[in-house]
This record gives sequence, C-alpha cells and structure tokens, in this order.
Amino acid sequence: MKAGASGAGMKPSGKSVPTVATGMEPSIGAKALRLRDGTTSPEHVEIAAEVPVALVYNSISHVVMMATPGDLADFALGFSLSDRIIEQPGELQALEIIGDARGYQVSMRIPPARSFALRGRRRNQAGLTGCGLCGVETLDQVHLALPPIVAGPPVDVAAIHRALAALPALQPLNRATGAIHAAAWSNLAGDIVIVREDVGRHNALDKLIGAMTRLKIDPADGFAVITSRCSFEMAQKAVAARIRVLVAISAPTTLALAVAERSGLTLVALARTDSVTVYANPERLSGTGSGAAQ
Repeated sequence: MKAGASGAGMKPSGKSVPTVATGMEPSIGAKALRLRDGTTSPEHVEIAAEVPVALVYNSISHVVMMATPGDLADFALGFSLSDRIIEQPGELQALEIIGDARGYQVSMRIPPARSFALRGRRRNQAGLTGCGLCGVETLDQVHLALPPIVAGPPVDVAAIHRALAALPALQPLNRATGAIHAAAWSNLAGDIVIVREDVGRHNALDKLIGAMTRLKIDPADGFAVITSRCSFEMAQKAVAARIRVLVAISAPTTLALAVAERSGLTLVALARTDSVTVYANPERLSGTGSGAAQ
C-alpha cells in the first residue's frame, strides 16, 4: 500500500519506488471534557499526531525528527536542501518511505561525496519537534554557506495581506487540532499556491521547500508565509531555498535579523491582515507608502 502523503514514494525523477504506509493519520480522535461557565460536558476532539521520522542517507541514520506523518517526501527533500546536505534536487537520487507502529524511516540515496561530507557533521541525534539545530556539535556548523538572494519583481504589501487573510481556511489540520504550524507559498498576486502543515515549524517550512522544489516553482515568483516566530533557522532555511521575502506571524530574533540583513532577505514579521512590520530590506516591497520599514 502506498503512503498517502503528497509526493511520497517518488524519486525526484518522478519514478516510483517501494513505499509502505503505517496507517498513521495526521490526527486522531479522542474524548475530552469541556469546562465552561461552571458546567462540564463531554467533547470529541482531534489530537495532532506527532511521530518519529528517521532521515537516513546512504544507509546511515542522520537524525530522527518528531513530525506530523504527512508530505514526508516533501519534508525529506526540503530538509536535505535547506540543511545543505545536497545542493541540487537532482542529487537526491532515490527516496523510500517505510513505516511501522514505531514511526517512519525515510531512506535516501545521495552522491558518495555528499554522504562523506555528511558523516563529518556527526548529527546522529534525536530531534525535538521544535528543534532546528538538533545534533549540531560546533559553532562552525551553525552558520551555513548561503546563496545570495537574487533580484526579482517587487512584492506588494496588499498581496501579503491577501495571503494572510486566506491562510487560516487552508489549514485543515490546525483547525481540527489547534496544535499545528503552517508554511505557505503565495504568488505575487497574493494567491496561496501551496500549504504544508506540521507540528514543527521547521518541518512545515522544509515540507514547503520540498514541495516547491518538486513542483519546480521559482522562488522569485512570490513569497513565503509562516505561522510562527522567525528564528535564525527559519531565516537560514528560507535563504538556502532562495526565497526572497519571508513573512512571519510572530516576531523575529536578533540572529534571524542578522541573517536577513547579511543575505538580502526581505523579512516581514508581526504580520496581520491589516498591518505588517518590515525588519529588513523593505526596498523589495511595493505599496509601502514611503518605501521604508513600517
């Protein structure tokens, strides 16, 4: 039985490889008690699934991340690119997803040179749901070599507001559970093209990056929206994926701002449907009135 995740069991070339599904769903039903105005009532609730996902390269386990069991092929590809394990999507030569009651294993094949470099990073540790630097052992491994942000058409602030207004309706798992992050890709008109959900904010962004890569979406043709704070790792992943404009619901950190300023990433945060705050490189935006950060 093939996994139901989008892109699961697919090579970058589009040829299928064997895949086994575990039967795990993104959420499960449970019973709870609602306490309100001094009364108690039984209630059916949906609980977000959180399962271990082992990422294995050339038969060597690299890291185990806690994630939502969906879009795992996108997750693996996006993680491989944003973590600079591979430089080009074609270097992910094969991918297989196998699961059982314990969780999922995503086995990938990459060129020997990439595998050799990966062994030197020694990242064989479990990753928490909110972890973005799990297993990194030295300060030198924190700051990845990042590509420069390329020029492209401006992004209108009105398009950002439009995407923000549309996003909640495109988060079915979060509506059901209230415990899920999302990362979305919008075109320049503000129309959301892709949404990926996960219990981990880094995982959601990696899934989005993987989906964009698989669908051959040009990062210059829009912007990304994340339903979380913009931490250093989120900014770094966005730049690694050549995303020019990153819009975050919550505020950025100091190191995220430093990454944005150094790389040329336009960083928009505290984003609401009626206002946004631009922290870095506002010149890439149009419709700002003054052209300066608001």
